[in-house]
Amino acid sequence: MTQPLYAATPSVWRMRPLGTLVAWLLLLAGAYIVVSGQVPYLSQLLESVELPPLADKWAQIHYVGYLLIAWGCLQLLGWWLQTRFDRLEITGRDLVWTHGFLSKQYTETNMQSIRTVRVRQSLLQRLMNAGDIEIYTNGDEPELSIRGLPQPGEIRAVIKQQTAEV
Repeated sequence: MTQPLYAATPSVWRMRPLGTLVAWLLLLAGAYIVVSGQVPYLSQLLESVELPPLADKWAQIHYVGYLLIAWGCLQLLGWWLQTRFDRLEITGRDLVWTHGFLSKQYTETNMQSIRTVRVRQSLLQRLMNAGDIEIYTNGDEPELSIRGLPQPGEIRAVIKQQTAEV
């Protein structure tokens, strides 16, 4: 097997910058609630609402914090696992996209058959140096669409260089 010219996995932060930020804020808010025992801006409202009887109000507020921490952690963990099992590898002759955890999907495209490489970047993706890549071989539909890869311009340049050499 030849040495890869490029190998990368999508990045959680680059794929979902706002979602990742919100998840981290949920984690921090949950930790603050657990440590301080107060819900910012809502403590007075919670005192007026009748909650099911527990040991005390302190324990009830802690449950809100634990819930926020669990929600943020599960969201980040789910996104991280999705990106760990996706991989793009470019060698001298082939482009290989591997996707999946329990069931794997391999898409292998010969460099000679690549007709067009389309890079799409939103403003946020441009700031994060990430982008979505579409590989066209023949026909009007992309053979391969990949979201959130780092350095999409470099990927396009490597593919263009390899297709020119072949």
